[in-house]
Amino acid sequence: MKCMVIVKASKDSEKGTMPSAELLTAMGQYNDELINAGIMLVGAGLKPTSQGKRVRFSGTQRTVIDGPFLEPEDQIAGYWLWQVSSLDEAVEWVKRCPNPMLEDSDIEIRPEYEEADFAAY
Repeated sequence: MKCMVIVKASKDSEKGTMPSAELLTAMGQYNDELINAGIMLVGAGLKPTSQGKRVRFSGTQRTVIDGPFLEPEDQIAGYWLWQVSSLDEAVEWVKRCPNPMLEDSDIEIRPEYEEADFAAY
């Protein structure tokens, strides 16, 4: 199964505070483990929402909204796309991850829909 592993933003990441050299090294080593295990397909860190935009859809109308977007814990600071055998395997890999933030943080795991999920339609 494929899943997206979402690193939730923090106040520091939304300020654009860069990780320490030690954390960058630790995350690099962790990413190497994921790659060597055949788990990681894609991964990236995202700039703060102050450097982003949203497009709001309402019928045929499109409205562009400039960042920043409120509530850092509702934002995404980075992500991986993993190929794992189960959600439990993804959880075990996330538990091995260095804390990606300078403060308490959350990582969310969301499975992708698979073709079989749409079989009834």
